Amino acid sequence: MNNQNILIYESDEFYNIFDELKENLNFKVIKVKKNEFSNINLDNYGDYIILTIDKNFNKSKQTLYIELPIKFSKLLEKINLQFLKQKFSEQSSINVGDYKIDINSREIVLDKQKLKLTEKEVNTIIYLFNIREPVSINELQEKVWGYLSELETHTVETHIHRLRKKIKEKFKDNNLIVSTKNGYKIN
Repeated sequence: MNNQNILIYESDEFYNIFDELKENLNFKVIKVKKNEFSNINLDNYGDYIILTIDKNFNKSKQTLYIELPIKFSKLLEKINLQFLKQKFSEQSSINVGDYKIDINSREIVLDKQKLKLTEKEVNTIIYLFNIREPVSINELQEKVWGYLSELETHTVETHIHRLRKKIKEKFKDNNLIVSTKNGYKIN
């Protein structure tokens, strides 16, 4: 079983149905009473969805409100879609130092200022950040651009020069991508 949890808020009927089917589900089912909710630390539940039929419940962005009646297959579909949306959202953002990169919108953000990036610029920053040590031009050509190292090209230098210029103009930062004798790295 993975680390997905359904917290069923104030619905014994839903809990009993899910509990009866728990061996066939890809998530853990947890019953939550109204008077217990304020004592729960949601961080302890990994990926979670709060399932409720209470229209007034809005204590978490991971709440899935269900209108009755509903087919069980439709309910499972909604739950799985909610987990997929959460996973997609989690995977779309990467912190690079003080910056946040939104992979889906291809933006880099610092203090509410946003800068639009190309796909190659995002891939370059992420690659440099993940390696965490200077990366040669040849390695960037091969890993980010897919070029063979024997090719004589200034693509990498040109792209990094433009990227550094964009970052400097928008964020007044000369030091996000630095040049060393061994290549480029994220500072």
